Amino acid sequence: MFYTCGPNEAMVVSGFGRSPPLMIAGGRVFVFPCIQQIQRITLNTLTLNVKSDKVYTRRGVPISVTGIAQVKIQGQNKEMLATACQMFMGKSESEISQIALETLEGHQRAIIAHLTVEEIYQDRKKFSEQVFKVASSDLVNMGIGVVSYTLKDVHDDQGYLHSLGKARTAQVQRDARIGEAQYKRDAVIREAHAMQEKVSAQYKNEIEMAKSQRDYELKKAAYDVEVNSKKAESEMAYQLQVAKTKQRIEEEKMQVQVVERGQQITLQEQEIIRKEKELEAKVKKPAEAEKYKLEKLAEAQRLQLIMEAEAEAESIKIKGEAEAFALEAKGRAEAEQMSKKAEAFKQYKEGAMVDMLLEKLPLMAEEISKPLSAAQKVTMVSSGSSEVGAAKLAGEVLDIMTRLPSAVEKLTGVDISQATGHTTRVR
Repeated sequence: MFYTCGPNEAMVVSGFGRSPPLMIAGGRVFVFPCIQQIQRITLNTLTLNVKSDKVYTRRGVPISVTGIAQVKIQGQNKEMLATACQMFMGKSESEISQIALETLEGHQRAIIAHLTVEEIYQDRKKFSEQVFKVASSDLVNMGIGVVSYTLKDVHDDQGYLHSLGKARTAQVQRDARIGEAQYKRDAVIREAHAMQEKVSAQYKNEIEMAKSQRDYELKKAAYDVEVNSKKAESEMAYQLQVAKTKQRIEEEKMQVQVVERGQQITLQEQEIIRKEKELEAKVKKPAEAEKYKLEKLAEAQRLQLIMEAEAEAESIKIKGEAEAFALEAKGRAEAEQMSKKAEAFKQYKEGAMVDMLLEKLPLMAEEISKPLSAAQKVTMVSSGSSEVGAAKLAGEVLDIMTRLPSAVEKLTGVDISQATGHTTRVR
């Protein structure tokens, strides 16, 4: 359940889950029924009428003092509110007021006992401050704050204050008579001084009037001289101003002519500028446009050539890379073939060598006969003892071929004719 309270009241929730108890000054809180408990305490300001009857002062004079105090439980101070809840929870406002009243009255009596009647009566502010200070420090321990304290009344049944009043009244009356006599004396003295000052003022006034008349005549004469001088200066200034005006008119006429001439020059300059712009629009601009066109065409051609060169270079590069790769593959194949041939040569020695030579004989014969096949015309002369014609040419070729075994034998040390049978077995 929700519970609320105004700003002049505080709620204390205790029970399950509330350790220490929750204190709320002016607000709302949720309370679980049966397992939690809510209590309220007032925060209203309490007005206390503090009376202390027939209290003996420091000099043994009994007096009665009445003070008015405003006290309240401080809800904004959590510590003071907790203390007040411990002290006054469940008590009514009248019970709280009675406890605070008895405390204040005790302090008021104690302070009266340390002061004289004159000190209390004549300096009420000091007395009120002492009661406020002492009572505040004590009531704070109860969670109560003293808002204000004022001394309302001081009286006695012995006539002591009345006697003090009579003495003071007599003193005041005496001071009044003395004051009246002094006032009358001072009035006579002031009257005589006033008369003397009046006569002196009259004489001074007449002297000042004579001085003023003299000063007036002197200043008037000086003003007349100054006025006449100013009139003469004004007439001369008028004539001078007329001459200056005529001169300024002539100068302005000349200035007008200068302005007109300047405008004519400006018009001529504008006409020249117009003609220059016209010439520029008709001749210079088309030339510049043609120049710009040619420059752009040249630039485009240059860029085209550069791009074509770059494309050709890239094509050559790719072609070179392909040829290099093909050569590399061919080289690897030939190397592998040569490696295998070397292994064969190593295994079969002379037989393999003779076999290779026999395979190359047709190529050798082709190379030997190639010069003859390239000849456009062959003229043969016969001595009569040998063959003539194509048989002669074939015989020459065969003769060269028969000399090959001896040449091979000299170069390699292998006799082809003896190794023929062995070659046949190897195959």
